[in-house]
Amino acid sequence: MRPFRASSGFTLIEVLVALVIVAITLGAGIKAAGALLNNAQRLAEISEAQWCADNHLTGLKLAKVFPDIGESTFSCEQLGRIYTGTYRVQPTPNPNFRRVDTQMSNDAGAPLLTLSAILPNQ
Repeated sequence: MRPFRASSGFTLIEVLVALVIVAITLGAGIKAAGALLNNAQRLAEISEAQWCADNHLTGLKLAKVFPDIGESTFSCEQLGRIYTGTYRVQPTPNPNFRRVDTQMSNDAGAPLLTLSAILPNQ
C-alpha cells in the first residue's frame, strides 16, 4: 500500500465559493458606479437649470422693470440643452416689492428647481 499523500490546491467547491464572492463584489461595485454616474448627470442638469434661472432673474433686475403680477414662461439653452422656465410674480406685504418664483424644467417637463427673488419698484 502506498501512503496517503496530502494534495495541494483547491477543491471545486472552494473555487466556486470564491467565484460567487467575486461576482457579488463586482455587481455591487458596478451598481455603485452607476449611481455615481447618475448623480453626476443630475447635478450637471440642475446646475445648468440654475444658470438659466439666475440669468433670467438678473435680467429682470438689470432691466429695472417692476414686473406685473402673474405667470409667464420662457426658454433657455445651456450647453446644448433646452430648459423651460416659468416665473410667477406675486405681491408682497410691502407694495414696493414683488416676489418672483422661477421654476425650471428639463425638456421632458420634469421640474428641476425653483429659485426665488424679491424685486423692488424702481
